[in-house]
Amino acid sequence: MSGHSKWSTIKHKKGAADAKRGRLFTKLIREITMAAKQGGGAVESNPRLRKAIDDAKAVNMPADNIKRAVQRGTGELPGVSYEEVFFEGYGPGGTAVLIEALTDNKNRTLPEIRTIFSKHGGNLGEAGSVRFLFQKKGYITIEKEKASEDTVMEAAIEAGADDVQTTDQYHEIQTAPETLDEVKKQLESKGLPLAVAEVSMIPTTEVVLDARKAEQMVRLMEAIEDHDDVQNVWANFDFAEAPAEK
Repeated sequence: MSGHSKWSTIKHKKGAADAKRGRLFTKLIREITMAAKQGGGAVESNPRLRKAIDDAKAVNMPADNIKRAVQRGTGELPGVSYEEVFFEGYGPGGTAVLIEALTDNKNRTLPEIRTIFSKHGGNLGEAGSVRFLFQKKGYITIEKEKASEDTVMEAAIEAGADDVQTTDQYHEIQTAPETLDEVKKQLESKGLPLAVAEVSMIPTTEVVLDARKAEQMVRLMEAIEDHDDVQNVWANFDFAEAPAEK
């Protein structure tokens, strides 16, 4: 999962800049609305909504914004109707890219995503072309310097995690998607600081890129992330540390 954790690190650093531009608010409001639409407006029985609201609170979204987004999802307030869609494609070096989007017009979003791929050395694929290379998992990371491997391993196993690995910078924990919330709570109750806790699409294999292709790949991922309709993007690439830092 080393490449996956590197992209997660880049993405979350980028998230701080996105929040300043208000871009993150737009994405989170859409996610809250869709979560409420699909699972109802009660956070106690809707883990997806609870996660979306927690993320919104973490970037100081006003409570009124959150409330209105929930009400639009439940139909209490009028609003734009979003459709959840997935796009699949290939990046530099033959890497697999999977995109989750919320759009009010798929016929507009599709060609825009295709153009982003074309501009950054990739191409859009057919439905089903790469999705089989990813598994849906709960994904948690803890910075390596903030907890020992033994402490994390013991806590994660006790909490019911499926797998624990340690990379250069992080302890990475995988769970079943439906148990992520409970594992997260148990780890936090033991005082472990979580860097990332989300349902993610984890690649089953990874493609190692050289420095040039790695830079190309990161630019492609960032361009996709910047699209207003895109909620998440995952890919199966890995690279040496230098390109990531660069």
